Amino acid sequence: MTNKPKVIPKIRNYYTFGYKIKLILWLVRTKIFYPKASLIKFPFDIRSKRFIDLGRNIKIGVGARFEAFSQDSKTKTLICGDNIQINDYVHITAMRKVKIGNNVLMAGKIYISDCTHGFYADESTPPHIPPVERPYDIKSVIIGDNVWIGEGVCILPGTVIGDGCIVGANAVVKGVFEENSVIVGVPARVIKKYNADTCRWEKYENQNIIKHNK
Repeated sequence: MTNKPKVIPKIRNYYTFGYKIKLILWLVRTKIFYPKASLIKFPFDIRSKRFIDLGRNIKIGVGARFEAFSQDSKTKTLICGDNIQINDYVHITAMRKVKIGNNVLMAGKIYISDCTHGFYADESTPPHIPPVERPYDIKSVIIGDNVWIGEGVCILPGTVIGDGCIVGANAVVKGVFEENSVIVGVPARVIKKYNADTCRWEKYENQNIIKHNK
């Protein structure tokens, strides 16, 4: 006998009259400038829009900053799936590829980047070079479908997060993580995995799940 998931009633938000007016203005502006989006709460700082695909029905909170660069002037480097909800002050930078799957939920103040200034492993960058002048270390970031990312998470270059994962608040995430994992900590590690046979999130001990994506 399997455990059926609990059905949680949908919670309704209640807004003041002034906030309802702001929502209407945001919605009108969204449909004019980003017709595929569901709702964008401005200000929204988007840099190099031509290299960004926001997908369909995306919701973006106040103060988000998306920036993308492309070496061939055609390839989109920030690719969002459908039905994504991104809350306030999320910063995403893409130089090679940041790909976000469908139905992803992000809290606020999250940082996601596929690049960093300098090399600090095999090819070390000397510290006398000013950080802004150091060569970029660039590795793609992939976030799967149905991922939930908590408040203040930092996702670093080379990270792959599988479908159905949960990333705990303030985690610093680097490496490759299998689907249906609960990921927490600094540095991030897996503490639970979903067991489809028991329909439960169960404690996970084998930390070999984390690999670095070169």
